[in-house]
Amino acid sequence: MALKARMSTAIEPSAKRLSHKLLSFQVKVVDKYVPDRVLLFTVNVLDKRIPPKVISSVVDGIGERLPHKVRSSVITAADEYVPDAVANSRKVCAVLAGLGKYIPNKIIPSQSADKWDAVKLKFHIPTLVTSRRVPDARNA
Repeated sequence: MALKARMSTAIEPSAKRLSHKLLSFQVKVVDKYVPDRVLLFTVNVLDKRIPPKVISSVVDGIGERLPHKVRSSVITAADEYVPDAVANSRKVCAVLAGLGKYIPNKIIPSQSADKWDAVKLKFHIPTLVTSRRVPDARNA
């Protein structure tokens, strides 16, 4: 058991360093070579062409089929392993915010709520306000 713990602590810094280098390189490529129009098109396709029912059924399906442990790991990785260069990229944050706004808090594991809030703050992910019909007080 002690050997496993030592191996884990030895691997973690190198994995973090590798992810920082790889993601920083990808951000530089996106910032330099991907035009704004392509990113705007992808976000607009999601917002304007895909019906909200499809988006919510996909998100609910992910929430039902993906175990809490996996969702927690993804949120932890986004919080700890993603370098600040990604968070400082206007283009990458725009795409992540465009996708992240559809993730409801109900599929976030309770033990990862703090890290999810940190990820939302880091990547400027807004909270999507759903357009549900509110009963009119005059008719009640």
